[in-house]
Amino acid sequence: MVDLWQQHVYAEFVLKDPEAALATMTEDAYVLMVPLGIGGFGKEGVRRFYTDSFIPNIPPDITPTPISQTVGQNRLVEEALYRFTHTIAMEWMLPGIPPTNKPVELVIVGIIEFRDDKIAGEHLHWDQASVLAQLGIIPTTPATGGSDPNRRLRELVSSR
Repeated sequence: MVDLWQQHVYAEFVLKDPEAALATMTEDAYVLMVPLGIGGFGKEGVRRFYTDSFIPNIPPDITPTPISQTVGQNRLVEEALYRFTHTIAMEWMLPGIPPTNKPVELVIVGIIEFRDDKIAGEHLHWDQASVLAQLGIIPTTPATGGSDPNRRLRELVSSR
Protein backbone atom coordinates (compact mmCIF):
# COMPACT_ATOMS: atom_id res chain seq x y z
CA MET A 1 0.00 0.00 0.00
CA VAL A 2 2.78 2.42 0.88
CA ASP A 3 4.57 1.85 -2.44
CA LEU A 4 1.35 2.30 -4.42
CA TRP A 5 0.53 5.51 -2.51
CA GLN A 6 4.03 6.87 -3.18
CA GLN A 7 3.64 6.05 -6.87
CA HIS A 8 0.28 7.86 -6.90
CA VAL A 9 1.63 10.99 -5.17
CA TYR A 10 4.68 11.02 -7.47
CA ALA A 11 2.35 10.96 -10.50
CA GLU A 12 0.39 13.92 -9.11
CA PHE A 13 3.10 16.18 -7.71
CA VAL A 14 6.22 15.34 -9.75
CA LEU A 15 5.05 13.95 -13.08
CA LYS A 16 1.84 16.03 -13.00
CA ASP A 17 0.27 13.20 -14.98
CA PRO A 18 -3.42 12.48 -14.30
CA GLU A 19 -3.33 9.21 -16.26
CA ALA A 20 -0.38 7.88 -14.25
CA ALA A 21 -2.22 8.75 -11.03
CA LEU A 22 -5.41 7.12 -12.31
CA ALA A 23 -3.51 3.94 -13.15
CA THR A 24 -3.13 3.38 -9.40
CA MET A 25 -6.89 3.61 -8.76
CA THR A 26 -9.95 1.36 -8.96
CA GLU A 27 -12.67 2.04 -11.56
CA ASP A 28 -15.04 3.35 -8.85
CA ALA A 29 -12.40 5.36 -6.98
CA TYR A 30 -13.10 8.77 -5.54
CA VAL A 31 -11.21 11.78 -4.18
CA LEU A 32 -12.88 14.05 -1.63
CA MET A 33 -11.46 17.36 -0.40
CA VAL A 34 -13.43 17.23 2.84
CA PRO A 35 -13.29 20.94 3.86
CA LEU A 36 -14.98 21.93 0.60
CA GLY A 37 -16.92 18.77 -0.28
CA ILE A 38 -15.42 18.71 -3.77
CA GLY A 39 -13.41 16.16 -5.70
CA GLY A 40 -14.11 13.43 -8.20
CA PHE A 41 -16.32 10.35 -8.01
CA GLY A 42 -15.77 7.34 -10.25
CA LYS A 43 -12.70 7.13 -12.46
CA GLU A 44 -14.09 9.63 -15.00
CA GLY A 45 -14.97 12.09 -12.24
CA VAL A 46 -11.51 11.74 -10.71
CA ARG A 47 -9.96 12.17 -14.19
CA ARG A 48 -11.88 15.46 -14.67
CA PHE A 49 -10.96 16.66 -11.18
CA TYR A 50 -7.27 15.81 -11.63
CA THR A 51 -7.07 17.18 -15.19
CA ASP A 52 -9.13 20.35 -14.78
CA SER A 53 -8.79 21.37 -11.13
CA PHE A 54 -6.15 19.71 -9.05
CA ILE A 55 -2.96 18.79 -10.92
CA PRO A 56 -2.57 21.94 -13.06
CA ASN A 57 -3.22 24.09 -9.98
CA ILE A 58 -0.70 22.70 -7.53
CA PRO A 59 1.56 25.60 -6.50
CA PRO A 60 5.01 25.24 -8.09
CA ASP A 61 6.82 25.73 -4.76
CA ILE A 62 4.72 23.31 -2.71
CA THR A 63 6.86 21.41 -0.22
CA PRO A 64 5.57 18.57 1.95
CA THR A 65 7.17 17.57 5.24
CA PRO A 66 5.96 14.13 6.33
CA ILE A 67 4.85 13.90 9.95
CA SER A 68 3.29 10.48 10.38
CA GLN A 69 1.97 7.53 8.47
CA THR A 70 -0.17 4.71 9.83
CA VAL A 71 -0.91 1.60 7.81
CA GLY A 72 -3.88 -0.65 8.54
CA GLN A 73 -5.32 -3.64 6.76
CA ASN A 74 -6.93 -1.70 3.88
CA ARG A 75 -6.23 1.88 4.87
CA LEU A 76 -3.31 4.27 5.11
CA VAL A 77 -3.44 7.52 7.09
CA GLU A 78 -0.81 10.12 6.30
CA GLU A 79 -0.19 13.46 8.00
CA ALA A 80 2.09 16.05 6.40
CA LEU A 81 2.92 19.72 6.77
CA TYR A 82 2.67 21.52 3.42
CA ARG A 83 4.16 24.91 2.60
CA PHE A 84 3.53 26.92 -0.55
CA THR A 85 3.09 30.42 -1.88
CA HIS A 86 -0.39 31.22 -3.18
CA THR A 87 0.78 32.33 -6.64
CA ILE A 88 -1.88 30.57 -8.72
CA ALA A 89 -5.63 30.05 -8.61
CA MET A 90 -6.41 26.93 -6.57
CA GLU A 91 -10.10 26.19 -7.07
CA TRP A 92 -9.65 22.80 -5.37
CA MET A 93 -8.63 24.52 -2.12
CA LEU A 94 -9.46 28.22 -2.45
CA PRO A 95 -12.42 28.55 -4.82
CA GLY A 96 -13.02 32.08 -6.07
CA ILE A 97 -9.92 33.50 -4.36
CA PRO A 98 -7.37 35.00 -6.76
CA PRO A 99 -3.66 34.51 -6.02
CA THR A 100 -2.51 36.55 -3.01
CA ASN A 101 1.23 35.81 -3.28
CA LYS A 102 1.19 35.04 0.44
CA PRO A 103 2.86 32.05 2.07
CA VAL A 104 0.66 29.27 3.40
CA GLU A 105 1.49 26.48 5.80
CA LEU A 106 -1.02 23.79 6.65
CA VAL A 107 -1.31 20.23 7.83
CA ILE A 108 -3.10 17.87 5.47
CA VAL A 109 -4.31 14.50 6.69
CA GLY A 110 -5.08 11.95 4.01
CA ILE A 111 -7.08 8.81 4.63
CA ILE A 112 -6.51 6.47 1.72
CA GLU A 113 -8.58 3.33 1.22
CA PHE A 114 -7.29 0.36 -0.82
CA ARG A 115 -9.12 -2.47 -2.55
CA ASP A 116 -7.84 -5.09 -5.00
CA ASP A 117 -4.28 -3.67 -4.88
CA LYS A 118 -5.48 -0.23 -6.00
CA ILE A 119 -6.52 3.03 -4.37
CA ALA A 120 -10.30 3.06 -3.90
CA GLY A 121 -10.72 6.40 -2.14
CA GLU A 122 -8.99 9.44 -0.71
CA HIS A 123 -10.33 11.74 2.00
CA LEU A 124 -8.14 14.83 2.45
CA HIS A 125 -8.64 17.00 5.54
CA TRP A 126 -7.15 20.40 6.50
CA ASP A 127 -8.09 23.43 8.56
CA GLN A 128 -9.65 25.76 5.99
CA ALA A 129 -10.06 28.61 8.50
CA SER A 130 -6.33 28.75 9.20
CA VAL A 131 -5.58 28.83 5.45
CA LEU A 132 -8.04 31.69 4.92
CA ALA A 133 -6.58 33.56 7.90
CA GLN A 134 -3.03 33.18 6.57
CA LEU A 135 -4.18 34.73 3.29
CA GLY A 136 -5.91 37.62 5.05
CA ILE A 137 -9.36 36.53 3.84
CA ILE A 138 -10.68 36.24 7.41
CA PRO A 139 -9.25 37.73 10.61
CA THR A 140 -6.54 35.92 12.51
CA THR A 141 -7.93 34.92 15.89
CA PRO A 142 -7.24 32.16 18.40
CA ALA A 143 -10.07 30.24 16.70
CA THR A 144 -8.13 30.29 13.39
CA GLY A 145 -4.87 29.19 15.00
CA GLY A 146 -3.49 32.62 15.84
CA SER A 147 -0.64 34.05 13.84
CA ASP A 148 1.21 30.73 13.45
CA PRO A 149 -1.18 27.76 13.66
CA ASN A 150 1.45 25.12 12.96
CA ARG A 151 4.30 26.41 15.15
CA ARG A 152 4.03 23.75 17.85
CA LEU A 153 3.77 20.92 15.33
CA ARG A 154 6.89 22.19 13.51
CA GLU A 155 8.74 22.28 16.84
CA LEU A 156 7.73 18.69 17.62
CA VAL A 157 8.72 17.42 14.18
CA SER A 158 12.08 19.24 14.13
CA SER A 159 13.02 18.00 17.60
CA ARG A 160 12.88 14.34 16.53
